[in-house]
Amino acid sequence: MEEGKESVKDLVVEVSSSEVSIALMENHRLIEFNKESVEGHSFSVGDVYLGKVKKLLPALNAAFVDIGDEKEAFIHYLDLGLYFNAFDEFVKRANPNADLKGMYSHIKIGAPLEKEGRIEKVLTPGQLIIVQIVKEPISTKGSRLTAEISLAGRNIVLLPFADKVSISQKIASKEERRRLETLVKSILPKNYGVIIRTAAEGRNAAVLDAELMSLIGKWESSWKKISTFKKVQMLFTEYSKTTTILRDLLNDSFSNIYINDERIFEETRKYISLISPDQEKIVKLYQGREPIFDHFEVTRQIKSSFGKVVPIRQGAYLVIEHTEALHVVDVNSGTRAKNKEQEQNTFDVNCYAAEEIARQLRLRDMGGIVIIDFIDMETQEHRNELYKYMMKLMEGDRAKHNVLPLTKFGLMQITRQRVRPAIEMNTLEVCPVCHGTGKISSSIVIDEAIERKLAFYVKDKKMTSLILKVGPILGAYLEKGSLFDPSIIAKWKKKYKCKLKLETSSDFTVLQNEFYDEKGGRLE
Repeated sequence: MEEGKESVKDLVVEVSSSEVSIALMENHRLIEFNKESVEGHSFSVGDVYLGKVKKLLPALNAAFVDIGDEKEAFIHYLDLGLYFNAFDEFVKRANPNADLKGMYSHIKIGAPLEKEGRIEKVLTPGQLIIVQIVKEPISTKGSRLTAEISLAGRNIVLLPFADKVSISQKIASKEERRRLETLVKSILPKNYGVIIRTAAEGRNAAVLDAELMSLIGKWESSWKKISTFKKVQMLFTEYSKTTTILRDLLNDSFSNIYINDERIFEETRKYISLISPDQEKIVKLYQGREPIFDHFEVTRQIKSSFGKVVPIRQGAYLVIEHTEALHVVDVNSGTRAKNKEQEQNTFDVNCYAAEEIARQLRLRDMGGIVIIDFIDMETQEHRNELYKYMMKLMEGDRAKHNVLPLTKFGLMQITRQRVRPAIEMNTLEVCPVCHGTGKISSSIVIDEAIERKLAFYVKDKKMTSLILKVGPILGAYLEKGSLFDPSIIAKWKKKYKCKLKLETSSDFTVLQNEFYDEKGGRLE
């Protein structure tokens, strides 16, 4: 096990015509990978919609809501939020001629919804409601929604129709908590609440005020859509994934943000100047000739990390399988030498595997239930140590998770919050010999295929001097002969009365063959 040293985080952003790919590197090692489509829209966590109630489910105390997706979204009564009635009144009263700002501030937040209430007493089919995605559509299930809207910033989270100021428990200083609460309350308009995040500790009034006004502006910009177009529609989206990752991860260990597109570069620089002005200089525009992901070795790491088999160290490897219900990870020792220190070797391999598994969970954003089959260890002490080590490795994971101790069969169970589908990437390439079919021409008839080409060039094209280029294995087959049984090449020379020179190339595949004229020009 390696001692944790202070890590250096780099964010590498590759912008293409169709998508934005974001790689989070920790000490030059790929830790998280995200893709964001430029064209069209996908239903993403944090997006806010004006949805229409389609069907009530009294037995589940829930409802299906149309938000424009082909799969209807789902909302439970407990996710309507304490002050749903205030949002509902705003939607019903909003119209193009109203003073929306004045109306918003004069709506009474009122009493919170009953905890044991029934959804049929609050919602009716056809009703328009403001909702926010908390879980993306996965497999056959639609999005999971909440009506308790929140707009997350780096330092604060804005809560429309709320009257509370909450402060992160991680801010320990009573003086600092008092300062932040007094400061925020002095600038907070009516009918807004906030949660002050840990990152706000030590921030001055100007930074917090600028961020608060930015979040309020974003919320209020949706009012015109609500009042003018009484239909299912997106009101606003979360920030782009680039800025969302920055919002959640930006800290003093972030050393560089490299972006290969000027527009995204300016957008990111502007966002950082808002949430953390002193770190604006870390955003850098990449202008190298080599593709940005190749330059920072992201492409190579993607190819080696997203396959079914993932190598670890010293011959050990993981096998990762995905099923409808769960993810299964099998740890294999591979070619690692076995000796009298077998128990210690097994423990070491399991620790290396734990490091890679913790990385893979974040990298692929694997959620739900994950079952890990570690190599069996004889001592309970090693099992306990491995469990503690996995707990430590998972501390850096932002998703909610729970790690259970190893069973006597060497199995560990991890549950990890699933808010979007796991990332699956095709890292395989089509075989140039079989073209993906898994079958190649019979080696017995390959000489017949080559002879047909030779006959065409000699008889139809009237060529008398040719060069045949093949791979080493096929070359050895064509040249194999004896005193009493001439080689295939020798037979062709005699039969077609031509000069035929055989050349081999290690770059050629098993059955690849090409003809050239005597000057080296390739023949089609």
